[in-house]
Amino acid sequence: MPSTLNNKKANFGTTPVFITAISTILGAILFLRFGYAVGHTGLLGAFAIIILGHLVTIPTALAVAEIATNQKVEGGGAYYIISRSFGLNIGAAIGITLFLSQAISVAFYIIAFSESLMPFMDYLDTVFPAFMNIFGEYLHDKKIIGMSSMGLLTFIILRKGANVGMKALYIVAGILFLSLIFFFLGETKYDISEISFIKKINNPDDFFYVFTIIFPAFTGIAAGLGLSGNLKDPKKSIPRGTLWATAVGILVYFAVALKLVLSAPLDELANNQMVMSDIAIWGPIIPIGLACAAVSSALGSVIIAPRTLQALGNDKVFPLQKINNWFRKERKKDNEPINGAIITSIIAFFFIYIGDINFVAQIISMFFIVTYGAICLISFLEHFSADPSYRPTFKSRWYFSLLGAILSFYLMFKMNTSYALLSIATMSGIYYYISLNNKEKSGLEKLFRGVIFQMSRQLQIYLQKKDEETESENWRPFVICVTEDSFKSQDSFDLVRWMSHKYGFGTFMHYINGYLSKSTFQESKEVQNKLLQISKKEKSRVYIDTIISPSYTSALAQVIQLSGISGKGNNLIMFEFDFDKSEELKKVTENYQLLKATDFDVCILRKSLSSFGKKNSIHIWISSQDYENSNLMILIGYILLGHPEWSKAEIKIYSIIKAGESENSSSKLLKLVSEGRLPISAHNIIMIEQKEDEKVKEIIDEHSSDSDLTIVGFRGEILKKQKESLFEGYHNLGNVLFVNSQNEKEIVNTEN
Repeated sequence: MPSTLNNKKANFGTTPVFITAISTILGAILFLRFGYAVGHTGLLGAFAIIILGHLVTIPTALAVAEIATNQKVEGGGAYYIISRSFGLNIGAAIGITLFLSQAISVAFYIIAFSESLMPFMDYLDTVFPAFMNIFGEYLHDKKIIGMSSMGLLTFIILRKGANVGMKALYIVAGILFLSLIFFFLGETKYDISEISFIKKINNPDDFFYVFTIIFPAFTGIAAGLGLSGNLKDPKKSIPRGTLWATAVGILVYFAVALKLVLSAPLDELANNQMVMSDIAIWGPIIPIGLACAAVSSALGSVIIAPRTLQALGNDKVFPLQKINNWFRKERKKDNEPINGAIITSIIAFFFIYIGDINFVAQIISMFFIVTYGAICLISFLEHFSADPSYRPTFKSRWYFSLLGAILSFYLMFKMNTSYALLSIATMSGIYYYISLNNKEKSGLEKLFRGVIFQMSRQLQIYLQKKDEETESENWRPFVICVTEDSFKSQDSFDLVRWMSHKYGFGTFMHYINGYLSKSTFQESKEVQNKLLQISKKEKSRVYIDTIISPSYTSALAQVIQLSGISGKGNNLIMFEFDFDKSEELKKVTENYQLLKATDFDVCILRKSLSSFGKKNSIHIWISSQDYENSNLMILIGYILLGHPEWSKAEIKIYSIIKAGESENSSSKLLKLVSEGRLPISAHNIIMIEQKEDEKVKEIIDEHSSDSDLTIVGFRGEILKKQKESLFEGYHNLGNVLFVNSQNEKEIVNTEN
């Protein structure tokens, strides 16, 4: 089990979650790039970006709220939720990319902060020209300002930690809202009746490119998750804070878009990144608000990212224990992930040096949208699996989660196909690397096992309700074999897996003689595990089980009354016996009578020393005495050809006829093969006229000595008379399959 990361000094409530999320949502993009979005896409396009972005973020917010109220949420936020639902390997792959996006976000917001200072620097040029002549070159350099600001931010976090960050967030959030109020109080130049919803600038940027630049504005919904380790009650605080921040953010963005269109021409919106300053009742408040928004978002990200990395180290996802211990290290006095903060700062410094805000925005958008898609997918799968242990106090809807997941992965490729492929390749590479060192995979396996269980359950019920057709229509094998010789010979198991490979369903049951007890039950589990290993090795599609009963007859009686796990009842039972063991043959013939009260078809496999040989030839013998078995015999031969091991085999049909019957029997068989579209050529249908003193067994022995499998029909009334002698002889043959059909099977589809 993965270890936990529980901060005993946690003291945050709902408000910090809301402030952290809303400060990120109403951040740098709103001030710097939203006018650009309106200009290039029009008011309707801007509304579409807001709606489309929130069609991803709202399902994610609902999913986060739901998952957070179902399980104990500790340090690591979104990573913790994903890893505890999907397993550590997938969780770590997403968690590492999530950490990188959070760390890069710090750089993004610091770059935005540098942009916010440019009007102030222009002001200094006019007020202090002598000073700016000396230092202006450096003060107008956004990289220098960014690197300096990042250095100060790193110092604050390393010295004071999350608590000072939260105190600062309250201040900057207040200024942020004040700047928005001043913006909305600014002059409105146009009446709403004068504006066009679809008008945009000439030669606008592609819609999805604009969406990519704007999308980081909506990513703040996950910001509050990163505080999970510092919350007194995450199950309460995360849903409330996240949903309130999302709702407020949507309203503000719609209002800002409308205000921009009513206050400035589209060309100015598209080209002036500080256009909000020109609109506001007091212009300088906008750069101040931008600075506060950038600082608050940077603070939020620099608080969150180290905790994600700390949680990764705590779960020991990295190959070297020294690395894990270093990442998980925290300061004793306040549990601050000090080393995680150092790594976060180094990454931020690197991207600040790059300095291109649009490039950084695309990287952030891609990483975040992958994370959101994963969270929505988890929520959907949890709904679909119907796990009794999944009992969240807050419930979303599965269709919201499915919509969020589909949209996330769709938008990835619409935003930037190259980046999408790169991000998928990066996560796949991380996943593969971590999987080599971490064998913990139960999370994903458990989740999908639940999904498969629900699908199987529904399909079983559906098939049972629709199982109204007669056995002769659309017949396929649902074969079951009960044997106590599972480990002496594999022939019966092989035949079951071949028959169920493509066209049917197979159940192989090992019989244990005795009464149910602790010891026999333990024995059954050991036997089942051994058989499962054989099944895995053979890559079979056979269901493996065991049955404990005081006699073989009682075991059969129990088995034939069980409903098939395929959703349809079993319809064919397989017996087996060794050619030189008469006691086994007697057991088969005695128990055949048990099946007279059922509709089971019967196959009896006589095993020989040569087994199935090279699997190159199948001989099917048909006589006038058991013609009702012929279709089932031919179908079994055809079904065996569907398995790769028999794919190169040749089927020959031998028909034993009386004198004068040759032409009529031949035409019947040719018509059956032709209309049934069976892979049997005409020259492989052979008529053999039985002489007056010639026995059927002698004819079969003579002509099928080189066959890898010989299929022979038998009738119940003849078995009753001849008993074991019916199956004796055939000294020259390999494995023989005796077939008894309860009713004639259709080979030709009568509906066509």
